[in-house]
Amino acid sequence: MTEIHAFAGSTLCTATLELGEGPTYDAVTDTLWWFNIKGKQLHELDLATGDKSVHALPMMASVLARIDDARQLLVTEDGLFIRDTASGALTPYVAIEPDKPGNRSNDGRMHPSGALWASTMGKKAETGAGAIYHVAGSRVTRLFDNLSIPNAICFSPDGRTGYFVDTVVNQLMYVDLDPSTGLPTGAPSVLIDRSAEDGGMDGAVCDAEGRIWNACWGQGAVDVYSAQGTHLARYDVPAQQSSCPVFFGKDADRMAVTSAAEGYDAAALASDPKAGHTFDLGIAVPGVLDVAFKL
Repeated sequence: MTEIHAFAGSTLCTATLELGEGPTYDAVTDTLWWFNIKGKQLHELDLATGDKSVHALPMMASVLARIDDARQLLVTEDGLFIRDTASGALTPYVAIEPDKPGNRSNDGRMHPSGALWASTMGKKAETGAGAIYHVAGSRVTRLFDNLSIPNAICFSPDGRTGYFVDTVVNQLMYVDLDPSTGLPTGAPSVLIDRSAEDGGMDGAVCDAEGRIWNACWGQGAVDVYSAQGTHLARYDVPAQQSSCPVFFGKDADRMAVTSAAEGYDAAALASDPKAGHTFDLGIAVPGVLDVAFKL
């Protein structure tokens, strides 16, 4: 029987984001970062001081990876950019889909090898418009296409298994990888089939024990699955459109979750007043810290 855990955490940020997404944690600076994709914002929370900053962006962006003390990699609707951490200045790095202006970036995550998986989707969630790409240095390789809303990109701690989902299809896929590169060595297969269940599988992370923590959009929850696909537990989130979890803290032993108020009118927001907030689940987790992106 799946364990159900009521929310016992706290709110990290009360900003009502239209599409809170893409959280990541920089252990070197003890800083949590996340996006308001449609609001073209990058949010920054210094966990040591509690100082919160919001950085306006000139385009929609959805994934951030640390490069070094001075630079970050941003995945945006206009391709990949290097961001100067101090000034916020953006420098073009590599294009992903220059021939598809109707697409934007969506989910993504660092593979333990130092390569990045990043995804795209139609700005109006057009059927089959998106894809998942592997970025190693400046080399971009398309891995999977004909996806509508790619999500749940994460990796086993040994880097030998990759996971992803098309939220519209709602089947979590797994694929064998070369752990030294993060490139697939075979075809993906279905691990978890939620196509007949309520709630869409959204962002995900994989812990040190190989369990998959997946935000369930529309259900206000983070679900935990074994590497074999067994549904082990559900942790409630006080916002229905829970979007993506991330491990944070110097020991990666805490979990933050973003959420969204996308599509809400005043009545919907009144019934889900914490929509778009960012939360600390308030639980101890055996997390894994993201590696830096290798230029």
